[in-house]
Amino acid sequence: MTTASLNSLARASSAYLRSAMHQPIQWHEWGPEAFAAAKRDNKPMLLDIGAVWCHWCHVMDRESYDDPAIAAIVNEHFIAMKVDRDERPDIDSRYQSAVQAVSGQGGWPLTAFLTPDGKPFYGGTYFPPSAGYGRPSFRQVLLSIANAYKEKNGDVVEQAAMVENAIAQSESFAGKDGRVSAKIIDAIQTSAFRLFDPQHGGFGQSPKFPHPSALDLLIERYSRAGKNQAELRSAGQPGAAAPTKDLGGSDDPLHNLIVITLEQMANGGVYDQLAGGFHRYSVDERWVVPHFEKMCYDNSELLKNYVHAYQATGNEFFASVARDIIRWMDEWLSDRERGGFYASQDADINMDDDGDYFTWTLDEARDVLTGDEAAVAALHYDINEVGEMHHNPAKNVLYVRAPVEEIAQRMKLSSERVEELLASSKKKMYAARLLRPTPYVDKTVYVGWNSLCISAYLEAAKVLKLDDARRFALRSLDRVIAQAWKGHLAPPAEAGGGARSTQASPSSLLHVVSYSDPQAEHREVAGLLEDYAFTALACLDAYEATADLSYFKFAQAIADAMIARFYDATGGGLFDSEPAADGKSLGVLATRRKPLQDSPTPAGNPMAAIALARLHHYTGDAGYHDKAEQTLEAFAGVAEQFGIFAATYGIAVAHLLDSPVQVVVVGEDEAAADLLAEAVGPFAFNKTTLRLAGNQVAAANLPPALAATLPSLPQLASGKSFAVLCSGSACQPPVSDASELRTALQNALSHSR
Repeated sequence: MTTASLNSLARASSAYLRSAMHQPIQWHEWGPEAFAAAKRDNKPMLLDIGAVWCHWCHVMDRESYDDPAIAAIVNEHFIAMKVDRDERPDIDSRYQSAVQAVSGQGGWPLTAFLTPDGKPFYGGTYFPPSAGYGRPSFRQVLLSIANAYKEKNGDVVEQAAMVENAIAQSESFAGKDGRVSAKIIDAIQTSAFRLFDPQHGGFGQSPKFPHPSALDLLIERYSRAGKNQAELRSAGQPGAAAPTKDLGGSDDPLHNLIVITLEQMANGGVYDQLAGGFHRYSVDERWVVPHFEKMCYDNSELLKNYVHAYQATGNEFFASVARDIIRWMDEWLSDRERGGFYASQDADINMDDDGDYFTWTLDEARDVLTGDEAAVAALHYDINEVGEMHHNPAKNVLYVRAPVEEIAQRMKLSSERVEELLASSKKKMYAARLLRPTPYVDKTVYVGWNSLCISAYLEAAKVLKLDDARRFALRSLDRVIAQAWKGHLAPPAEAGGGARSTQASPSSLLHVVSYSDPQAEHREVAGLLEDYAFTALACLDAYEATADLSYFKFAQAIADAMIARFYDATGGGLFDSEPAADGKSLGVLATRRKPLQDSPTPAGNPMAAIALARLHHYTGDAGYHDKAEQTLEAFAGVAEQFGIFAATYGIAVAHLLDSPVQVVVVGEDEAAADLLAEAVGPFAFNKTTLRLAGNQVAAANLPPALAATLPSLPQLASGKSFAVLCSGSACQPPVSDASELRTALQNALSHSR
């Protein structure tokens, strides 16, 4: 195809937009040019919002947007815009609200019809090429909308005004503030139990999403209220990796919810049984048939779930799943040379394919396995002549149907032999799968999503002692800071958090580090609230992993820029984006939005509140605490109605209200390692751990709160390793015995809530 035959998306940077550069539609990117053309020609706008990983986006592209007849209608009657929801989530979130107000539907592809000034008046999601099942064809929709705009323009404008008002109402939290209370955590737990599927795990029926923030909140509740961590570790060897069995007890409802959900997901088809890693969601309630795309942020947050569940229950299976998620992310979603996590892997190869790369016919399995291997694999993964896929009934989704012990009994083999056959089967099937055409990996490095992955890797590395994961996380964070942070290393020393927040900051963070296509022009997309909040938290996690004060200073600088750019000093809370510098926001971007719901990444406002609360604990700066509290107060009157979708808000409330518990281990020998293992062992939101070498315990190397206490400790002169446990505003005398620290830590955690 010649350059002349390409549309303007050939100049785009996003992989999703560039995938449509060949289409006969005269696409525009979101920007002033498209809006000016619509106003000049007095045409309505067709807005398509999708993503490179979205199956139905590809289907609609091939069925409709590749069709010259459809393109002729679009080009004659509309100004067409295409938006990548990953690149511009601020645009997507607002038009999702609009289309939901019009049609009750949401999702991708999002198909919206706008007035020339970008106000939506009609929309939906996927429109089929032919009429059927009570639904009009896309051609009929296009012609009807074009006719309505010309013949009933007054009605269109009136409808657009109503939709715009609905968007403003849905995004407004004015008058819905209140006092921050731990009762919201109880309410979220009640909502989770009401939705819990006791047979298959998870929440609701089908389709079924993981809800990792809700799971993390419940795991922490169980960890704090269930069997104490000292008892768990006494079942094995001291240290973070010691628990070897689950002592929670099946009579505990929280235990059942957590264990059933995490085991069913990891044994289901929603988990990639060969390569590791989770697909985005399950289309059935049993977690068997997934939507096959795999997202970095789903896997980062589920990685934390399995690590924390291991801490809370001692179930080694959860630790093995966590390691397996990292195996997949290392292999498929990591820039091993420069650092950084890629965004996603697509579900399929083309519109006729539905997960064929990931699924198996019985003959395909037999072709690569020995007779015994095929027999064991067929029983274990439920591979039959007829599988689960509607487009090709011979295709099977791999999920764990029969455990090793059952297979051993049925085949009259030892369990050890069955495990050997399963291991060799898995290895051979994965090798054979690698020879198939591989779904596209979007190698775009997004700032916020990378920060989620960095935090998850650091958490897993700390608990499971994974040095490679730790190193890669830090290298990735270094790249994000070097390429996406446009500002100072640290804020001015003479200004406090409250003072900094009232001054405009020249510092800024981008939304994208690099794009997938090396041929694409790099462009700077302004960072959003979630980019700042997630990255500030990743920097705090990196400081706790390394004791390198520069990471703490970056966290503080990024949080200060976040306050300056997004904080609402009048109503509390933070907006998701900044208004246009010239005051001329395009479309509905002028609608201010304060994200509260997890959808599906953790919501920006509670994540910002967590970052500010943690900074307060390290600095003693009341400005951070006040803004965290005011942010949570802004939503306190309404958060409960969102149930499990407000789980990150519940986590932020725990961070704000629970007294902080911090363990600082000083030393580098084996005794220090034992102390650190005890410190890391329990899972609690309000607990932090830090390891310092003796020469790092100087005021110049520490955040203010630690600099005021640690350098004056007489134990430093002894040269021996010790741990200091601080709870609230008081620190206990240093201890050198690991079991003594275990007891003191458990006592401190039990009294911190």
